[in-house]
Amino acid sequence: MSPQRIDIDTSVCIGAGQCALTAPDVFTQDDDGFSQVLPGREDGNGSPLLREAARACPVAAISIREGQPGQQE
Repeated sequence: MSPQRIDIDTSVCIGAGQCALTAPDVFTQDDDGFSQVLPGREDGNGSPLLREAARACPVAAISIREGQPGQQE
């Protein structure tokens, strides 16, 4: 499996929490309820639910791309 990186557009996130409910091993919510990637899980940690969590986001704030975490396009 190719390395993946997760991007959360914090200007779009509404804090619905669907990502944290779908893939709790990768996502959490901050004190304000907005989505965050758990520390050390920036590559998705091989979660089979990673892409489903991105699809579950009602405002499409999460994107999954091939590449190393923190890598710019």
